[in-house]
Amino acid sequence: MRAFRAPKKKSLKRGKFHLMTLTLLLDLDDTLLGTNQDVFIPAYFQALSARLAPTLAPALVARALLAGTSAMNGSENHSRPLSEVFDDVFYPTLGLQKGNLDSAIEKFYDETFPTLEPVTQKKPDAKPFVEWAKTQGFRLVVATDPLLPRKATYHRIRWAGFDPAEFELISSFEDFHFSKSFPAYYAEVLGRIGWQEGPVLMVGNDLQRDILPAKRLGLQTFFLDGESASNPGPEAGLRGSLPDLRRYLESADHSVLNPNFTSKESILAIHASTPAVLNGLTRGLSPEQWTRKPSPAEWNLTELICHLRDTEREIHHMQLKLFDAGSEPFIPRPDTGVWASQRDYLHEDGASALREFNEARQDTLEMLKNMPGAGWERRARHAIFGPTNYREFAGFMADHDRMHIQQAWKLLKNISRE
Repeated sequence: MRAFRAPKKKSLKRGKFHLMTLTLLLDLDDTLLGTNQDVFIPAYFQALSARLAPTLAPALVARALLAGTSAMNGSENHSRPLSEVFDDVFYPTLGLQKGNLDSAIEKFYDETFPTLEPVTQKKPDAKPFVEWAKTQGFRLVVATDPLLPRKATYHRIRWAGFDPAEFELISSFEDFHFSKSFPAYYAEVLGRIGWQEGPVLMVGNDLQRDILPAKRLGLQTFFLDGESASNPGPEAGLRGSLPDLRRYLESADHSVLNPNFTSKESILAIHASTPAVLNGLTRGLSPEQWTRKPSPAEWNLTELICHLRDTEREIHHMQLKLFDAGSEPFIPRPDTGVWASQRDYLHEDGASALREFNEARQDTLEMLKNMPGAGWERRARHAIFGPTNYREFAGFMADHDRMHIQQAWKLLKNISRE
C-alpha cells in the first residue's frame, strides 16, 4: 500500500457556503453546564471522603485524589487510559492494593455523586443552541476533560439538561489517554470519530485547556466568554456567547473552519494520538470481531493493525533515519500492500500486533522529538511525492495514520450494526 497524502476533497456548495458536515467539539463545564470549580471540587472531594470513612481519613483521600489527578494531567502515555494512570497513583497513596475500593467507588458514583447536582446550574443558552445544532445536522461531541469516570460525566451531562445519547462521543477517563492540556487530546477526539474530512470548531470557556491546545493542533476555536463577539482578543480568536456562535455559524462559510495539520506540533500530536485512538476503538473486542472481514477483498482489523506495525518498524523508521544520512537523501517507498498475504496477517493475533505497534510508535515519537527544530526543514527527494522536507514527510506519515483510522472506524461501525 502506497503512502497516503490526504486529497483535497470537493464539497457541494449552496452559493458561497460549503455543505460538508461541521463537527462541534463542546466543552462541558461552564459551557454546557454551570460549574463553579471552587465550589464543586471541594464538595466532590468531601462527598467521596465521607463515603470512604471511617476506613480512610478524609485528608488522605483528598491527597490521593489530587495526586491521581495530577498524574492524569501530566500523562503522555498513549498505551494506558487515564483511569489506569489514576489508579496507579491513587491506591498506593492510600496504602491499598489497586482495585480494593472499586466497589465502594462504583456505589459512590451511582448513589452519592448525583446528590451534587444542586452545586451546579443549567446554562440557559446551552439547550437551545444544541437543539439548533442538531437540526443543522452537525456532529456533536462533548469534549470535556477526561479526568472523571464515565458515570460521573454522564450524570453531569444530564444535569445540564441533555441525554448522553444526543452526542456522538463523550470523553471520559476509561477511554482517553491525554488530558485537555495536550493537543493530542483533540487529535484523539477526532480519531475516535473517524478522522472525517470537513470543518471542526472547538467551543469552550477555558483559554488554557479548551482554546490554546486545540489551536496548537490546528483547529479553529470559539472562546465562550459570555460577552459580545464584537471585541475579539488576539489569543482567543472568535469569541462571545452561544447565541453569538449560532449567528456566526448561520452566516459564515464553514470552509474557513477546516483544520490545518501542517505545523510540527500538530503532526506530533497526531502521531501520539494514533495508538491511543486504536487502543480505545478496539478495547473489549472479541477475537471474532478482530478477524471479521467486511468483504473478501478488504482487510480485517487484524490485517490493518499488522500493516501499521510493520510499516512503522520497517519503513517509517528507515525513512526517518535517511534524513540523517546526508544532503537531500532519496526516500524510497517500498510496496507494503503484498505483505498481508505474504506474511499471513490473517492468522496473527490482532491485540498482540497492536501492542507491538504501540511500542514501535513510541520509538517513532522519540525520533521525531529528537530532531532539532531546524532539522524539520531538511530537504529530501521522496519516491512518490518528489522534493519534500522532514516536516512534510512526517505529515505524510500522519496522513497515513488518519487514512487507516478512517478505515478502522468504518469497519468497526459496520461490525456494531450487525
